[in-house]
Amino acid sequence: MFTTNPFSELSQFIPPLAMQVYVIAMIVLVVLGTILDMVHKGSAKYFFENSKKQQKNAKRSVGAGKKASLAVQTVLSEVLTSSEFKRTARRISHLFTMYGLTVFIVSTAVLIFAHPTETHAGVWPLLWHLGALSLCFGGYWFWLFIRVDVSAEGVPFYRFTRGDIFIVSMLATCTFALIWSATEGSAIGWAFFALFVASSTTLFSTVLWSKFAHMFFKPAAAFQKKVTRADGSKENLPADYDLTDPAVQAKFPDIPEYMGKNPPYMGKGIKREAPRHY
Repeated sequence: MFTTNPFSELSQFIPPLAMQVYVIAMIVLVVLGTILDMVHKGSAKYFFENSKKQQKNAKRSVGAGKKASLAVQTVLSEVLTSSEFKRTARRISHLFTMYGLTVFIVSTAVLIFAHPTETHAGVWPLLWHLGALSLCFGGYWFWLFIRVDVSAEGVPFYRFTRGDIFIVSMLATCTFALIWSATEGSAIGWAFFALFVASSTTLFSTVLWSKFAHMFFKPAAAFQKKVTRADGSKENLPADYDLTDPAVQAKFPDIPEYMGKNPPYMGKGIKREAPRHY
């Protein structure tokens, strides 16, 4: 199963050209959905307007070399290792899901376009199955135990809203793909193949209502955030102050009056414990 190309047997019933046209159609749907998402939410407009405001408030210039370094840091940190997730479990779950989806999509494209009729197509069938398994591991872990409304608000894991389209269709796609691969050639195998196609079509055609487009904006937003810290604009937020600094206390005389000349550490606040108060 793991070393067999599931699309090779399928090619006896469905022409490889038809499979390739389907993949291209899904790519087109993702592009169109992302563009519609940008227009609907005004994401690109907000991004560029915020960038102009940042440049206006910049206290120092950031050269091309520094920006290139920040871009590399963004790719290594936010993109490849998902360092923005502070909870270890959430970060590991996200990485399994992200890399699983990436490997699954890439290997699907390679098998359909380069090896549609080859039963044993090198390492690609193995990567196809491992990508699906990785996504299922990370995705089900997130869906059943890590989601904030499940872990922190006590909502049943089976509750479904429009915002869940992405994760549910993604899990369904890889789950049905694995079952189809295991049962291919039987009557029930065709049923799971139909479910695989239906769920993958849902995944790629609902970008406007899912988090799919978020994956394209996330690296850009992370890079822009690093630039704002480098040029001193600080995302157009007020400067950080040391409340024990006499110059700061002179500028804000209410600080020593209400907090003393040596304001105490205020504690972790809401981070002092896990949010489980349902």
